[in-house]
Amino acid sequence: MSPSPVSRHTGSHHHTHEPIAALPGGRSEPSAGGDIDTYMFLPRLLPAHRLLAGGSLLLLLPCRNRIALRPAAVAAAMSSSSSSAAAAPPAPARRGTLRGVVFDMDGTLTVPVIDFPAMYREVLGGEAAYAAARAAGGGAVDILHCIDSWGPDEQRRAYEAIARFERDGLDRLQIMPGASELCRFLDARKIRRGLITRNVKEAVDLFHQRFGMTFVPALSREFRPYKPDPAPMLHICSSWKLPPNEVIMVGDSLKDDIVCGKRAGAFTCLLDETGRYGPHDSLPEDVKPDFLVSSLPEVLSVLEKHFDLAPVFAAGL
Repeated sequence: MSPSPVSRHTGSHHHTHEPIAALPGGRSEPSAGGDIDTYMFLPRLLPAHRLLAGGSLLLLLPCRNRIALRPAAVAAAMSSSSSSAAAAPPAPARRGTLRGVVFDMDGTLTVPVIDFPAMYREVLGGEAAYAAARAAGGGAVDILHCIDSWGPDEQRRAYEAIARFERDGLDRLQIMPGASELCRFLDARKIRRGLITRNVKEAVDLFHQRFGMTFVPALSREFRPYKPDPAPMLHICSSWKLPPNEVIMVGDSLKDDIVCGKRAGAFTCLLDETGRYGPHDSLPEDVKPDFLVSSLPEVLSVLEKHFDLAPVFAAGL
């Protein structure tokens, strides 16, 4: 699967349009040319930006809201005001500045080993309760959110069951193919890397120790509120002294990782190894990522193709 940018869907969002402008901080400008053959969008809840791509053109529109732009509208916005028959070529597009990457852990940096359906069945009390929770959640179960509403005794029993499944997973912990190479790539370019997981701190510590790579900050579920709340992402951006629009969230969960990143105003990249989420165009608007990849090496390609990777010392950090 090749990386899929956000510009492949065609429906418009309910927010209003703001003027087109280039994102501050962009540097290199790829040569323009080719036809714009896709519709382009801006995700909602954005305080600063969204990445758009079409043909060989790359556009950054710093709007808060999403709007569908048909090819003719994009061409008109970029064309010269000259009335001559020979129209001037479109102005070169600016690339987004990227200074930090935040990863999910389970299923992103590590190979999935926890049997989550079995865990949910045990915690919730059987198949019927699990099915009811899935139906209430639109096909997904936020088990931590469910537990938060329970009494102390029920919570204790639930967390003990979850801890047992997670300990079993730690015994089989494996690094995701391409993770080490991606981290070396980021380190060589002095791009910060952090981690947000709904797993426990013990699992994060073991991950750091076993694979010899450290993510700072590394927030486990002891940090509240956890994903999909944007608080963990905003906390990391604040600790880095970077705006969210210079950071990307990479994870394998639409409802947790992508929603967390989108709500914070960061770029988002969904890792879907098996194609379980289907085509990019089919994803609901409120969880649609900027990029869709099937492997971590593809994440590296996305970063090189669509961003100016700005080392942290360039920002005086």
